[in-house]
Amino acid sequence: MLATVDLGSNTFRLQVSRVVEDQLYPLDAMKETVRLGAGLTADKYLDDATQEKALACMARFGERLRGFSPAQVRIVGTNTLRVAKNSADFIQRAEALLGFPIEIIAGREEARLVYIGAAHSLPATKERRLVVDIGGGSTEFVIGSQFKAHVTESLPLGCVSYSMRYFADGKLSRSNFADATLAARNEIQRITTEYRPEEWQLAVGTSGTARSLRDILEINEWSASDITLEGMLELRAELIKRESLKNVSLNGLKADRLPVLPGGLAIMIAIFEELGISKMTVAEGALRDGVLYDLLGRQREKDMRESTVQLFKRRYHVDVPQSERVQVLAERLYRMVAGEDVDQDMLKRLIWAARLHEIGLTIAHTAYHKHSAYILQNADMPGFSKREQAMLATIVLGHRGDMGKMQQVVSDPALWQAVVALRLAVLFYRSRMAITLPELLDLKLDVKGFVLTMSQNWLNDNPLTASAFRQEVLQWKNVGFELDVSKL
Repeated sequence: MLATVDLGSNTFRLQVSRVVEDQLYPLDAMKETVRLGAGLTADKYLDDATQEKALACMARFGERLRGFSPAQVRIVGTNTLRVAKNSADFIQRAEALLGFPIEIIAGREEARLVYIGAAHSLPATKERRLVVDIGGGSTEFVIGSQFKAHVTESLPLGCVSYSMRYFADGKLSRSNFADATLAARNEIQRITTEYRPEEWQLAVGTSGTARSLRDILEINEWSASDITLEGMLELRAELIKRESLKNVSLNGLKADRLPVLPGGLAIMIAIFEELGISKMTVAEGALRDGVLYDLLGRQREKDMRESTVQLFKRRYHVDVPQSERVQVLAERLYRMVAGEDVDQDMLKRLIWAARLHEIGLTIAHTAYHKHSAYILQNADMPGFSKREQAMLATIVLGHRGDMGKMQQVVSDPALWQAVVALRLAVLFYRSRMAITLPELLDLKLDVKGFVLTMSQNWLNDNPLTASAFRQEVLQWKNVGFELDVSKL
């Protein structure tokens, strides 16, 4: 079984599925309308009341997830947790209740996962699709074909945020809708060139807003089975006629969707008008389904993160023989120092960091490790969460230079072990050539730090590397560790 939790800006969803070959069959689902986005204050802090409501939901989800192993579960947070200034404290409390880590995913990564979920619920046709997902705090746009996303984008348009901003008092007026739609169109204009009608053949909507609009339009006979612009204009006219949300009662409209309906409707009208859409079908698959299939892919050695690393190696013209030499030795050293307690996730991150540690050379040789770390921290990296990118950046930042910079960014013992493994591997291969390593080489954890053991004869034959190790001892001393270079 696999489980995923989607911590959206409007709704929290948990889904448990059974894996049969390459297919997922839902076994259980939980949904709670938390409206996390509504708890954001003007200065981007999550208020206490919303946090408590969210944490109570986490406790219930945590009970359902008991008995699952870490490899079976993936929990993702979206726009509100991306922008909230106090999200780190909230996430720490939430993880304690859930029993699993929360990954904050970037907007474009969210778009990629949305597309995967939608594609698995659509017929396996070859046309290019435009997939749109209006969430509580952001809207994702993807053009893809079959199971591959080609163009991804995320814009700050959400049914919760727009409903609060333009319909806060529940008033439904022509001017409120005009303001909301115009604001959304101004945002969407940034991407219209890449999402022109000639770039796709089928428009698809996913998630709550799209499904709610489809149901309302169909049941009230404002459109057939799809979302149409004409049908939405009819719905808008009906809402304006009611003047206030408290007067709205429509067939097909669920109570939990009512407060966010006007914002979602205004955004969808803007999308249709700006991107030239006349009709949009609705897919049942969405973000949580995409996360599940992505998790399944990781278990079946179809990890998107591997593809991203390969892409970055090509994009930044990595010296492949050098990166492979460093990677092999870094992995060997990490396994030595970790002993029987190898953190498999950290080992993967170390391997990726070793492959990408020199990507900053495309910017400048001076302080290239800082450029490499900046790219890994801030670039769009499909398959990676923000936390994973931060760990990659930290390992790469520490692979050379003054160690003083690391004291404030590393606390996890496994992360220190990854840093020392990569740092020493880079020192061994400073010549950038295949060399004969010491026949006997060992790296062990010590009470005060690390013990690196090798033969004296090898050090005598490589005086430049021996000098580098003496300097390295001083660097580790500066951050409170002892690096003991022992000779056999």
